[in-house]
Amino acid sequence: MRRRLTGIALGALLAAGLLIGRLAWLQWMPSVIPGTNGDHWRGESVHQREKAIVLSSGRGHFTDRHGTPITGETIQALAAFPVRYGTWGTPSELEQLAGVLEVKQDQLLNWLSQLKEPTFWHEPGSKEPLALSPRQLDALGQLQLDGLRVLPYERRYRDDFEAKHAIGFISQHPEWIADEYAGLLAAGRIQLDDKIGGAGLERSLEPLLRGLGGSVVSHYVDGRRVPMHGLDMRVGQPGNPYYPLHIRTTLDLNLQNQLETAVDEAGLEEGAVVVLDAQSADIVAMISRPVFDPDHPVQSGTDWANHALIAQPPGSLFKLVTAASALEHGHLHPHETFHCNGQYGRYGLSCWKEGGHGILALEDALAHSCNIAFATIAERLSGEELLQTADRLGIARRVGWATEQPLKPLKQPLRLLQEEQAGAVFMAPPYVRDGGQLAQTGIGQRDVRMTPLQAANLVVTLLRGGDVLAPRLVSEIRYANGQQMMSLPSQAVPSKEGQIAPATAAVLLRSMKAVVAEGTGKAIRDGLWQVAGKSGTAQTDGAAGTLNHHWFAGYGPVQAPRYAVAVLVENRRPHENNQATSLFRTIMDTLAQYDVPSQ
Repeated sequence: MRRRLTGIALGALLAAGLLIGRLAWLQWMPSVIPGTNGDHWRGESVHQREKAIVLSSGRGHFTDRHGTPITGETIQALAAFPVRYGTWGTPSELEQLAGVLEVKQDQLLNWLSQLKEPTFWHEPGSKEPLALSPRQLDALGQLQLDGLRVLPYERRYRDDFEAKHAIGFISQHPEWIADEYAGLLAAGRIQLDDKIGGAGLERSLEPLLRGLGGSVVSHYVDGRRVPMHGLDMRVGQPGNPYYPLHIRTTLDLNLQNQLETAVDEAGLEEGAVVVLDAQSADIVAMISRPVFDPDHPVQSGTDWANHALIAQPPGSLFKLVTAASALEHGHLHPHETFHCNGQYGRYGLSCWKEGGHGILALEDALAHSCNIAFATIAERLSGEELLQTADRLGIARRVGWATEQPLKPLKQPLRLLQEEQAGAVFMAPPYVRDGGQLAQTGIGQRDVRMTPLQAANLVVTLLRGGDVLAPRLVSEIRYANGQQMMSLPSQAVPSKEGQIAPATAAVLLRSMKAVVAEGTGKAIRDGLWQVAGKSGTAQTDGAAGTLNHHWFAGYGPVQAPRYAVAVLVENRRPHENNQATSLFRTIMDTLAQYDVPSQ
């Protein structure tokens, strides 16, 4: 009997030991049961009762050249966490809360009772948290409500922020994440539903802007979903003082906003305006129309594509390239004259002026944009000569700031303007099949394509005597503590074919002065600054039939050039006056009134 009792006792002790050991294993060792994501059971028990809300994504921000914020605004917003029904507060307190939020009490209760995840209060029809007013904040401070807290929330784009195509937008792109960030996705450092850059600098600088993660607030409830007041709320955020990054752009935000107002008042519906610093080619302002909403980029009647970077037929603006090519290759003397009677005599080509211009020197032919003179000049050239000169002037190639070698922080080359199109002179070899193709190409039709950015940069190139610079949109990147991470200095983008002679550039600049003094741009002679430039009108065929693109590219003030500007007004009806010319004058007058020294 004694041996039997001893055996039973030992068995009971062994079973108890095994049970205690198993419990210890479950408490202290990692679990591999599917669905726990490798957490400890203890962590899982807490996680089941923890609800978190994101206060800040940790994404880097943009400023303009003066340090004025372009993105990022912290507001005070009301956060609500899912808790047991009826535990928010007394009926009287909820009535007061509804009054503060200016909604009906049953609407508020309906919203609270349906919460599955923490969220911020937002006005009906909006997905963005409501920014509480000082009056609302004072009133909420008098209420003690469970599961409801006023928290600082960082909005990416301000309420009064007018979308900038150069900056772009962020949105959900699961297909891009799966393709471009497979490693980060597998490591759990990024999720398929995360927002990433969709266009503009938001996309080209995405690897830097993404940062190290955001700031969250956790709220704890017990098994009955009643708030655990002892734990209250805890803030979790990356402990790295270097992030988020701050990107200093070359834009002048105040000037950009003034120019946007000016182009909208002028009625620009489709097109673009590019303003470059005449000395450095830095992008001071870049405007594209139609507008878009960065929070809802794909909407009918809007367009998030940056028209400043889309290549279009330039029309007579390309005559600057044709003249430069003929001068550079010895097919044209600066003082040569041409006779225009209105008809070229072949290819069905005629001059825009009925009856012709009569006898014209080269500068007069440019000033009055004579098709007959430039068809004559173009037929003297070979396709290779015209291509070579275009390349020397930064045409038919991407000229925006970029690196050929990988940048150390990115581990890959960087191109600031990823959407920039190269444009073209001829679509494909053989470049010239007949004289008619050359004649049409010489006046900026046929296959010729140019972006507004290239047009503005062409003016800078001429002002610099043929030296081609890369338009820059970002000047430096700094860590959150102010330390510089990298500088993006101005850089040249010379052609492998060399550059045009300063004397050639001088001839073209004199001709651009004559355009405004007595030629196709004489309607804009009067203004705050004396300006110079070249107009262009290009036919384009679309669903609505034949329409015209209006161009004007130039600089000012003539005496001491500070800005190079290109204006494109798209899809205008035939026989309308060149709207880009008058808009150019508006832009220049706005720049003159702004009158801020170049940075």
